[in-house]
Amino acid sequence: MLNIEKHIEDGNWVLILTGEIDASNSVELDAAVSEVVQEGAKKILIDCSELDYISSAGLGVFMSYLDDFEENNVKMVIFDLKDKVFQVFHILGLDQLITIRPTKEEALKD
Repeated sequence: MLNIEKHIEDGNWVLILTGEIDASNSVELDAAVSEVVQEGAKKILIDCSELDYISSAGLGVFMSYLDDFEENNVKMVIFDLKDKVFQVFHILGLDQLITIRPTKEEALKD
């Protein structure tokens, strides 16, 4: 199960992900990211402190936006990943393509 909370904080969109992202609910993540982009977000902070699992479908959602974000000058920063979730990003080399920070404070500096 995945819960996504969206709000604006200090001019930045923040998405708080709770639970697990898999093939059955990755469309919800895609819809949430798409919605904040349509709202004109220039910086999107993804709070993963309560994210317990992410499948390849969830990773694919993040990857699918990388080119669009670069073209439209949108910055996405994922922060506060649990170690086992970070390892999935790291093993696949996605930590080289996606900005990942240990804390919200660090994410805000990007």
